[in-house]
Amino acid sequence: MGKGIYEYTEISDLKDMITKSAKKFGDEPAFRFKTDTPGEFRETTYKEFYDEINALGTALIDLGLKNKRIAVISENRYDWGVAYLAVVAGTGLVVPLDKSLPENELRSLIERSEADAIIYSQKYDDIMKKVKEDDFSNLKYYISMDLEKEENKILSQKELIKKGKKLLDDGDNRFVESKIDNEKMSIMLFTSGTTSKSKAVALSHKNICTNLQDIASMFDIAPGDVMLSFLPLHHTFESTVGFLYPIYVGATIAYCDGVKHLAENIKEYHVTAMISVPILYESMYKKVMRGIAKKGKLEKVQKGMKVSNLLMKLHIDVRRKIFKEIHDLLGGKVRLFINGAAALDPEVEQGFNSLGINMAQGYGLTETSPVLAAGNGLPKYSRNGSVGKPFPSVEVKIYEPDENGVGEIIAKGDSVMLGYYNNEEATKESIVDGWFHTGDLGYFDKDGYLFISGRKKSVIVLKNGKNIYPEELEGLIGRIDGVKESFVYGVPANNSDEKESKINAEIVYEPERIKEILNTTDEEKIKEYIWEHIKEINKTMPPYKYIREIIVTDQELIKTTTEKVKRHEEIKKVLGK
Repeated sequence: MGKGIYEYTEISDLKDMITKSAKKFGDEPAFRFKTDTPGEFRETTYKEFYDEINALGTALIDLGLKNKRIAVISENRYDWGVAYLAVVAGTGLVVPLDKSLPENELRSLIERSEADAIIYSQKYDDIMKKVKEDDFSNLKYYISMDLEKEENKILSQKELIKKGKKLLDDGDNRFVESKIDNEKMSIMLFTSGTTSKSKAVALSHKNICTNLQDIASMFDIAPGDVMLSFLPLHHTFESTVGFLYPIYVGATIAYCDGVKHLAENIKEYHVTAMISVPILYESMYKKVMRGIAKKGKLEKVQKGMKVSNLLMKLHIDVRRKIFKEIHDLLGGKVRLFINGAAALDPEVEQGFNSLGINMAQGYGLTETSPVLAAGNGLPKYSRNGSVGKPFPSVEVKIYEPDENGVGEIIAKGDSVMLGYYNNEEATKESIVDGWFHTGDLGYFDKDGYLFISGRKKSVIVLKNGKNIYPEELEGLIGRIDGVKESFVYGVPANNSDEKESKINAEIVYEPERIKEILNTTDEEKIKEYIWEHIKEINKTMPPYKYIREIIVTDQELIKTTTEKVKRHEEIKKVLGK
């Protein structure tokens, strides 16, 4: 277990959380939105948000949905947050669905969740019309976030909020006074993966609120901070850290218009903090450094980074002054980036820290609500390349470590899931004697900082017993100028002449950047350029880790909606199996 740094408000459940936040931060802005006038924004206060949650929850109970299951699906938006809390904070069990899934997978999850109602945006109108016509599921109510009033038996969330407000005015306190059992399943989340293999993770209020308190004990987000919501809200990383956490501590949420508008949104919303995944931060860092190089200031900035690092060791922080021009490009307010979902290149982590944007790394899974460990970006509480120390409420151990101290990460604590819904076998496999087995490999350093080595399933084990962690090599390949991402895999020996598996790599390049560097689009020349860099990487490695062959492409790797590579699908593709 780690130790918290900051004080936090104790909460027993999400109803308790939103009630306390509404009282404490009533007139503070909970959300910030664009208007039709450039540069002008409108805001929704904590009190207004709380009132809409209570109104919608009251209306849902009036429909007969008390203790029922209600699915929610939409792009990231304010109405999703209202719906989520209106369900979970007093009505029933919420089932957030992945907005990027194809129709057949959505239909399957609706059926598997046994949802009684679904709240959705107009993007899903056609799918919901077919689901309603086919009548294959448990769904009794279809609720649109966008309709102004009921149409063709499709209810309107906006109209329900109006009806709920009237019911509240008339003294209906069924939702407001509802009691929460914080230990029973109240949130059902499906893991990423194919429909048949995805598991339904059962989480409780206690799971989520324990994690919120742990996060608040490690990070200093408060009223006045603006967090940009970018990752899909159905995912527990964004839902807990990017939505519930800022609401818990009184910050303001702004919604990103898409990856192409990210830098613009950070600037115009005056964003101070955000959470995201490695591919975004690594791309952002490369663009920043390229921009500096084009202006002929790379050497000057690199010297400044060395100076700022030395001064930080003396507890003198002048980073924002030295790199004011760079900060101004991002609106001048950003102070914290939080990385999750996968390991970040240590060079990028150190780079942002040197420039004056604290880069915090966290680690966790859907099954752990999600965060198990984190550093907060401050030098005193972080180690470059580490995901920090375990949270105060969590025990984390390395199971069956090898001679280097690397083993499977296992965890125990109140933020660990109740189990997989309707899947006792999978629950027993993953939770053994109270310890959740993550499937990730890692180790602790002498100071108790956790480092991730890779996924247990993706490790390439050679005949001589040596282990190769693809993520390590992928991190090095990602530093090649013009490379966007990569996938390292083992090819088994297939004849007597080959004593050992070969380590190969599929490398995705950035067409525009490669053209700038090589002044060509010829794939053979691109391959030659990348291969020369691979040979340089090989020189730094023992022979058993050498990358023997490469595939180059401009086609992105197959990924989940949170930008994790689907390794099992990618290996099938490259090996043609």
